[in-house]
Amino acid sequence: MKKLILLFLISLISCQPAVKGVSEKKDKNTGLIANKAMVVSAREEASRIGLSILRKGGNAFDAMIATEMALAVAYPFAGNLGGGGFMVYRKADGSTGSLDYREKAPLAASKRMYQDAEGNVISEKSKIGGLAVGVPGTVAGIFAVHEKFGSLPMPEILKPVIALAKRGFVVTEHQAENLQKYRELFLKVNNDSILFSKAYMAGDTIHNLELANTLQQIAENGRKEFYNGSIGRELVNYLQAHGGIMTMEDLAEYRAQWRDPISVKYKDLKLISMPPPSSGGIVLGQILKMVEPFPLKEFGHNSEKTIQVLTEAERRAYADRSYYLGDPDFVNIPTDTLLSDSYLKNRMDKFSFTKATPSSEVEHGEIAGYESMETTHYSIVDQYGNAIAATTTLNGAYGSKLFVPELGFFLNNEMDDFSAKPGFPNMFGLIGAEANSIAPGKKMLSSMTPTIVEKNDKLWMVLGSPGGSTIITSVLQTILNVKEFGVTMQEAVDAPRFHHQWLPDEILFEPEGFDEKLLNSLQEKGYNINVGESTVIGKVDAILVLPDGRMEGGADRRGDDTAVGF
Repeated sequence: MKKLILLFLISLISCQPAVKGVSEKKDKNTGLIANKAMVVSAREEASRIGLSILRKGGNAFDAMIATEMALAVAYPFAGNLGGGGFMVYRKADGSTGSLDYREKAPLAASKRMYQDAEGNVISEKSKIGGLAVGVPGTVAGIFAVHEKFGSLPMPEILKPVIALAKRGFVVTEHQAENLQKYRELFLKVNNDSILFSKAYMAGDTIHNLELANTLQQIAENGRKEFYNGSIGRELVNYLQAHGGIMTMEDLAEYRAQWRDPISVKYKDLKLISMPPPSSGGIVLGQILKMVEPFPLKEFGHNSEKTIQVLTEAERRAYADRSYYLGDPDFVNIPTDTLLSDSYLKNRMDKFSFTKATPSSEVEHGEIAGYESMETTHYSIVDQYGNAIAATTTLNGAYGSKLFVPELGFFLNNEMDDFSAKPGFPNMFGLIGAEANSIAPGKKMLSSMTPTIVEKNDKLWMVLGSPGGSTIITSVLQTILNVKEFGVTMQEAVDAPRFHHQWLPDEILFEPEGFDEKLLNSLQEKGYNINVGESTVIGKVDAILVLPDGRMEGGADRRGDDTAVGF
């Protein structure tokens, strides 16, 4: 009888469900394993082209250029020549750095350019059409990388990308749905049909011969073709015909900038991430430092207490983001103080597990004296030990929706990432203040968070994500999933996510990933719960270096993301 009871109890225990989104130890979901090199991006074509450059003997920086441009061909939703981005790197010798190739406001831009005579914000102007476009930085970015670290000739790097544009890429289910969704808007904004306004179905092939020609000119003539030559003139003429204010002077003055990355310690980890004008590194660092004293592993993955701790830290960090962060070439940012232990300890003083802290009671911290769903990220580790984390964007889906037909690419709507008016939210609901107001030549604040993580002074993880304001929290939770909860890279990327950004005062949860009883309990404690029907929070692409030196790729299940390696 006792044996029967014991067997019954054992059977009950074994039937208990694992934490949603995280496999049990005995049934791990492991991503692609590679011995020497790996590329993870939003499209298989881009990942494979990046890897082909590594197979030729190129390094991670050569592969970065090829992957970036291949995404411009096969993933026009966010991959681009008409946008910008950020890159963080770690070389095999341990040296690190970051590149800012973020877009800029045109010289004719003004602080109130999206307000009417009464001061009301006309939000459509910063999102759609010519006036929404910032000066593109992507082409300057790839040439800056090539000049400093490239090992293969640029024509050789771009050759497979040009071939891809000519032979075409196959439309996926995700792409077919997105193209259909924006088809009418493409026709309206461009006043004509464009390559991507046709009724494509999954399995169709899109050939972009104009983009192939543009890339060929860039390969042959270099950076100047885009910023001082015929490509630039075509871009400016098209833009001005559609209400834009960009000039050839804006293009000629653009420069990508090398910056010192944000470096933050979390337990035995060191995070190297993007500094302003990205908010990613500072906000990620703030959240990690605020949650470090709490025993998250003991609380459990996506448990009530873990969600509370992360939510309250996110609430406070995003409040600081809204007030203090902007383009460091235009505003003074108290980075050291924002990341100091004493400041962040005080920020969590009023936190309690018994009830939520309303965002109305959380403003930016007092200091003495003083982004997009439609982004894309890729991670690269080469056979030499160099690592790249790069995030690039047009901002909204297909940016401003303006497509230059003779050049074959979309233009960004990055101007929406400025604060059109203090206290007025952008398309991601992020509130801005004076630090992120519009000024000629200024770079708009971003949430992009390309990040490299060291463990015991060795390369451990490379990751980043699209997702506008949810980028930072997606990267945060992915790191914690591996570090605190011991899951594989693929499991960490696939696990359901949640997000809080101060305002609006709500926790956004991915659907079907969280138990209703848990959500009800949080609600009873004063948290506002929002479970979006089809909400996707981030699409993380990551690489984890395993203890034996091999690499595991994490390609997000939420998209067409693919890891390849050898």
